[in-house]
Amino acid sequence: MNKIMPTKFGQNFLKNNEIVKKIVAAADLNANDLVLEIGPGKGILTEELAKVVGKVVAVELDRKLCELLRSKFSKNKKITIIEDDILKINLQNVISNCKPQGSSYKIVANIPYYITSPILRLFLENEKPPKEMILMVQKEVAERIVARTGQMSILAVSVQYYADAEILFEVERENFEPVPEADSCVIKITNHKQQIINRAQNADFFKFVRAGFSSKRKKLANNLASSLHLDKNLIEEKIKIAGFLPTVRAQELSVENWKDIVKLF
Repeated sequence: MNKIMPTKFGQNFLKNNEIVKKIVAAADLNANDLVLEIGPGKGILTEELAKVVGKVVAVELDRKLCELLRSKFSKNKKITIIEDDILKINLQNVISNCKPQGSSYKIVANIPYYITSPILRLFLENEKPPKEMILMVQKEVAERIVARTGQMSILAVSVQYYADAEILFEVERENFEPVPEADSCVIKITNHKQQIINRAQNADFFKFVRAGFSSKRKKLANNLASSLHLDKNLIEEKIKIAGFLPTVRAQELSVENWKDIVKLF
């Protein structure tokens, strides 16, 4: 087994080839697909992806890992290694340079815990969103993403507004080196194209959602009134029109419930 390289960003490297094959199978890939991989680490998933797709673009921030990956895949023309920050990269240029205009791509990646939410926002709100994302994330985050009415959060609403999300399978922490503090899950996120169109409408929607979740212990009406500087009685009336009691809390609303309430304003 290769010695674990120290990195600046504290990655946990997946070491189980069977899990890797399971991830690739879940992505339902073919020879025409372009896959964007985020944080390829030492390339265990990259190598397996390249066996079944037309092109793998792997974006890695750690310079030492990029050197290792370029050396490892120097003869594999299917793999392109980019040393950059996925949150700052010109995504449109990367995709356009690798695929014909208007064609789709998929993301398959093991996402670091501390940038999960920014990465999801980046791709779900993008003008060129991926057709599908197969992501390995911390188990707790996966459960928050797929949460249903009663346990909703800003993360759940944000993902489910743009996409369908489901947990595919769990990956125990012992499958990584170094061993992380928590288990992981592989999730599948499939975009709703219609939600990308109206940016102004999306911005209004999330202004209300952020306000609604501004204080977890407070009722929805109180949060909206204090955050948006609206009359509480007016808000309670509109909440009733939407079919809810004035005592309803943000976590009790589904994405469709939120849409109905926002429309009333």
